[in-house]
Amino acid sequence: MSNKHGSLSISSDNIFPIIKKWMYSDHDIFYRELISNGCDAITKLKKLDMMGEYQLPADYKPEIHVTVNPNEKTLIFTDNGLGMTADEVEEYINQIAFSGATDFLEKYKDKASEDQIIGHFGLGFYSAFMVADEVHIDTLSYKEGAAPVHWECDGGTEYDMSTGEKDSIGTTITLFLNEDALEFANEYRAREVIEKYCSFMPTPIYLTKADAEPEYETIAPEDKLDTDTVIETIVEEAKTEEKENENGEKEIVEVSPRTEKLKILKRPVPLNDTNPLWTKNPADCTEEEYKEFYRKVFMDYKEPLFWIHLNMDYPFNLKGILYFPKINTEYDSIEGTIKLYNNQVFIADNIKEVIPEFLMLLKGVIDCPDLPLNVSRSALQNDGFVKKIADYISKKVADKLAGMCKTEKESYEKYWDDISPFIKFGCLKDTKFCDKMNDYILFKNLENKYITLPELLKADEPAENETTETEETKAETSAGEASEAADDSEREEEKPEDKKTIYYVTDVIQQGQYINMFKEQGMDAVILDHNIDTSFISQLEQRNDKFKFMRIDADVTESLKEETSEEELKESTDTLTELFKKNLNNDKLTIKVEKLKNSDIASVITLSEEGRRMQDMMKMYAMNGMGGMDMSMFAADQTLTLNANNELVQYILNNKDSEHVPMFCQQLYDLAVLSNQPLSVDAMSKFIARSNQIMMLLTK
Repeated sequence: MSNKHGSLSISSDNIFPIIKKWMYSDHDIFYRELISNGCDAITKLKKLDMMGEYQLPADYKPEIHVTVNPNEKTLIFTDNGLGMTADEVEEYINQIAFSGATDFLEKYKDKASEDQIIGHFGLGFYSAFMVADEVHIDTLSYKEGAAPVHWECDGGTEYDMSTGEKDSIGTTITLFLNEDALEFANEYRAREVIEKYCSFMPTPIYLTKADAEPEYETIAPEDKLDTDTVIETIVEEAKTEEKENENGEKEIVEVSPRTEKLKILKRPVPLNDTNPLWTKNPADCTEEEYKEFYRKVFMDYKEPLFWIHLNMDYPFNLKGILYFPKINTEYDSIEGTIKLYNNQVFIADNIKEVIPEFLMLLKGVIDCPDLPLNVSRSALQNDGFVKKIADYISKKVADKLAGMCKTEKESYEKYWDDISPFIKFGCLKDTKFCDKMNDYILFKNLENKYITLPELLKADEPAENETTETEETKAETSAGEASEAADDSEREEEKPEDKKTIYYVTDVIQQGQYINMFKEQGMDAVILDHNIDTSFISQLEQRNDKFKFMRIDADVTESLKEETSEEELKESTDTLTELFKKNLNNDKLTIKVEKLKNSDIASVITLSEEGRRMQDMMKMYAMNGMGGMDMSMFAADQTLTLNANNELVQYILNNKDSEHVPMFCQQLYDLAVLSNQPLSVDAMSKFIARSNQIMMLLTK
């Protein structure tokens, strides 16, 4: 071909500043673009071979080579794909078909072109100019009779193209790095970037350093390959030793035979895994392979709890593996990594449009070739299709967890404490996920046994109630929507007191006295000691008006009390209320007097459920930077319940004028508070001093 000098077909004076500033946020991404272009060129050549339009050589091995040369300040990318003719270079390289910077931004900011700009020379190729002052292309097309092409450009709008000297099919791109990008010619930096973006690309990628000293390895002769370069044959002569035989005679014995080994040039080892685990059929993957993949990708040597292998071909192509790592007890400290790939090309970590927010707590990989990426392959377009992908992932996770609860209950229970924050967070964020998981949420009771929500609600229900509900359900179903509406209108509105109360504990140590009171009466409660639980149970209550949650210290339940009338305890209540309010100097404190079944308990503090939840919520807001509020405004209503069956309470009643009564009132109150929550610093100091004072009374 004749030499040619021309200008790139763009209307703006220079497209490269726009590419550098807008299209790519990370300059190291040019590695991904150039290598993935090479992968696509190889894929196309193999497809042509499959279609009978080209015949690959019998010894063809698809390869991409990256050569760093820090001395020459160059980077060379070579593939043995289909190459380009002069006309194709003209089309794919020289004709950047934009009418200007404005059209460029407008055309690609909201939607990707039909071919996603992946797998063609074009904008991906031009990412090279983010780091290079000059770029050369040497290419030879697979087409019969094609001439090699040499192309070069210094980052302006002009190029030079001529007949090249390349003698093998494929493409070589040479980058002459600018002074700010010399790090990319460093072998270790190059390896780091390639492993970041290209670890699972479908074509083997090899990295070499120009002018590096050759490396060698030794192999057995039978392991020699046709591609090996033999340097020399190494002979190790047989080794003998003088040993004494059974007859006591000395003899020469051969301890290792004569061996031959071949010294060869070290075989190149690809940096990438061309067949990552997620591309395989789940049935063909072993447990150890899943664990090894997890360790390799996430550098986490704590074994994952379990995993979900996603494998879908319709209505969209999606594969991946989601791992449930062993997490910390504090929900706020959980941080996962979901790596997103497109045809085994790394896109980004934790893209929220594809990965439901609550799944960000996991670690895993997702590969979806159908993702609508923008022109830089770095972000997603706004597309309803993306939402469908996110919904599918959420559904598969829920299906896996529900299946485990049904068929592997023992394992599910073993994992529950680790995965419950993630599941509860998912229920808060995704109503569909919550609907699917509703029956498979576990609650640990006071005996450390796990109970599902349906089991929890069914506990202690009379058998006839179950029958009635079943009959009502059948009647409503058979009667149809109109009858159902009529039945609903006739049915009496459920009263709050008719709701089933589920008692719960947030601190088994601090609330130990209340737990013991419950156990004595054969009552149960569930343990909800995670900081996400307050929000979680509030959401459950909003979604279901059949039950309510109440902390174990929110009230003294009827089961803990003897049956008495108000008149029977009225006089005691009036007397003790006056005494305690006066001696505690607290007119706002509510005083109750009850006959508790356990006479050893003198006093109990209870906090209203609504007030305490409000207080917890305000504390959470304060922790999240919404300070400046007076927390005392949201203090939960406090009730002091005194046990009329307790001898100390009876002593106060019968000796209300005693000089020791003020001290006993204060001590009973502090003891009740201590069984509910820690005392303040000042209150604790007074409590200790008062305890010493009481002990001194015993010595007299």
